[in-house]
Amino acid sequence: MDRGKLHMHIVADIEARILSGELQVGERLPSEAEIGRMFGVSTRSVREALQVLETKGLVRRKHGERAEVVRDDVRGFMDSLVASVGALFAKDADYLVQAMDVRRMIEVDVIGRLAAGESALASSVMAALDVMRQSVTNNDFARFTEADAAFHRALVQSLGNEILSSLHGNLHTLIAGVIKVSSRVPRKTLKEGLSEHEQILSLVVSGDIEGARVAMREHIINSTAYLEQAIRKSKGVE
Repeated sequence: MDRGKLHMHIVADIEARILSGELQVGERLPSEAEIGRMFGVSTRSVREALQVLETKGLVRRKHGERAEVVRDDVRGFMDSLVASVGALFAKDADYLVQAMDVRRMIEVDVIGRLAAGESALASSVMAALDVMRQSVTNNDFARFTEADAAFHRALVQSLGNEILSSLHGNLHTLIAGVIKVSSRVPRKTLKEGLSEHEQILSLVVSGDIEGARVAMREHIINSTAYLEQAIRKSKGVE
């Protein structure tokens, strides 16, 4: 067997046992050393296999503990996925731009479905917008940023899809950690930012499906551009 693919043999075996139910949710895998002996490979190959399984959302690892099976545990799956994406951010902040692209795809679809009347807007949407208005009055960037994130989360939560809400919420959590960096980059004023959100909501309420989708798309594309500037600045690239 190709030494470079040894870990994938482990992945295939453990994945099949999890999907078949042989390994149950909450069950612990053997230690890395034990797995290595079972498959006749090094612990390095075992760690590579566990990383792949974690990315797939099939196991969850904590330092000093054996890997735990988390299949069908939505929260555990999302935590594992987010941990993997977070590791990518640590290696290369440009992955943040990819996360924003995923966020755009989610929110453009969501806003169109809400404008079509597929689901009622959650009360938390207006609550977040009210906080944004107060933040503009007080020129409070930090509070505005928190309310901004809450506004977008509330829109997604309005659809009532638990998995989508969890995935989107975790994406926002990762992105929020870098948004503070973007405050050092010249950007639109808080008043302009508020106006964009009010326009998006107005288009949803009026049932303008395409208008709402276009407005959300442009809003996130612009936000991504600011984050890209922040990333370049943090790297010393002007």
